[in-house]
Amino acid sequence: MHPDLFQIFGTSFPSYFVLLLSGFLFATAMGTVWASRVGESADVIVDLGLAMLLAGVVGARILHVIADGYFWDYVHMCTDPSRVDWPLDQSECVSSTYDGVWDALKTTCHPRAPDCLAWAKFWAGGLTYYGGLLGASVAAWFLLKRDRFPFWKAADMAGFAVPLGLAFGRMGCLMAGCCFGATCSLPWAVSFPWRSAASEEQFKEHLLPTAKMWSLPVHPTQIYESFACLAIAAVCLLWVHPRKRYDGQVFVAFVAMYAAARFLLEFLRRDDRGGFFGLSTSQLLGLGLLAVAAAVHAWRGRAPSGATA
Repeated sequence: MHPDLFQIFGTSFPSYFVLLLSGFLFATAMGTVWASRVGESADVIVDLGLAMLLAGVVGARILHVIADGYFWDYVHMCTDPSRVDWPLDQSECVSSTYDGVWDALKTTCHPRAPDCLAWAKFWAGGLTYYGGLLGASVAAWFLLKRDRFPFWKAADMAGFAVPLGLAFGRMGCLMAGCCFGATCSLPWAVSFPWRSAASEEQFKEHLLPTAKMWSLPVHPTQIYESFACLAIAAVCLLWVHPRKRYDGQVFVAFVAMYAAARFLLEFLRRDDRGGFFGLSTSQLLGLGLLAVAAAVHAWRGRAPSGATA
C-alpha cells in the first residue's frame, strides 16, 4: 500500500489521484486516435477529456459527500468539530500530524478547529465513481453540442475508453487502501497495513483488538473491478463496436455491463458507501443505470442504422 506515490519538492502526490489522472490521459489518447480514424476532430476529444476530468472530479466528490455516509461529518466539521470522531489514539491525536483534541471521556479524537471547506478537499480522498460518470456525461453533452460533434459517436468512443481509464483508477484504490473487500481465506487475498481503512473498519467491527494491526486478509475488490473494466473495454472495442447497429450502442453496452459487474462486486465490499433497503448507493444507482441503458437501447435501436442524432 502506497497512499503517496511520490514526492516532488516536498509535495506528496496521492497514488489514487495520480493513477486516476493517468487513466484519463490514456483514455483521452485513445479517443484522439479513434477520432482521427473516423474522420473527426482530435482537438475536440482533447478538450472533451479535460472537461470530463474536471466535471468528473466535481461530480464524484459531491456524490461522496452526499451519499457515502459522511455528510453530517462534513457539516459538523464546519459547525461543531467536537461532534466529529477521528479513529486515533491519544498520542496520534495530539501529534503535529493531526493536531486534534483528545476527549478522555469518550476516548476519541476530535478536530481542533472548524473547517468549512473539508467537503471540497477531494485530494484528501473520497470520490464516488458514479458521481464522476454523471458529472463527466453532463460536461460532455454541453461540450459536444457546442462543437457540433456527433454526441452518440463520441459516446461510443467513451464506451471503450472510459473502462480502460477506470482500470487505472481502481489500481490507485488498491495502492491507497480504499474500496477494500470482505475477509476471506483465498490464496490471492490481501492484507493492508495498520491504520489503513481496512484495519480501522475491522477494528470497529471487533474483528481486530486494535486498529494498530495489519488487517485480516480481504478480497482484493480493487483488482477484481480493474480486471472487469479491462474485460468490458475489450468486449466493447473488439466485439460490440464492429457489430453495432446504431451510434450509442457501444456506450449502452458499457453502462449495462459495468452496472451489472459493480452491482455484484458491491456484495464483497466492506468500506462505508451509504445506501438504503440493504443495497449500497452504487447498487441503487447501478439499477437505475441499467434501466436507462435498456431505455436508450430501445429508443436508439429503432433509429435508422448509423443514425447520429
